[in-house]
Amino acid sequence: MIYRSWYNIKMKTTEMNYTVIFQKEPEGGYTAIVPSLAGCVTYGKDLEEAKKMAREAIELYLESLKKHNEDIPSQEEVFYGQVRVSPSL
Repeated sequence: MIYRSWYNIKMKTTEMNYTVIFQKEPEGGYTAIVPSLAGCVTYGKDLEEAKKMAREAIELYLESLKKHNEDIPSQEEVFYGQVRVSPSL
């Protein structure tokens, strides 16, 4: 099961929204993936912890970008869709 959530991250006077995809893991817990922030992935033992960890991961990611004078990505140009495939088994 996959859950999607949006987070408002405050940076000074700016607020940004990031989509987070929560994927339930077979061994338990949830992996949290932030598609707009390449490599921003974290994990929580339950959905509540995964949400907390996702917020922290996003904040740290954005702090690192700011520290290195890199642009902060937004979701303005992002859209989501599905692709159907037929795996050969």
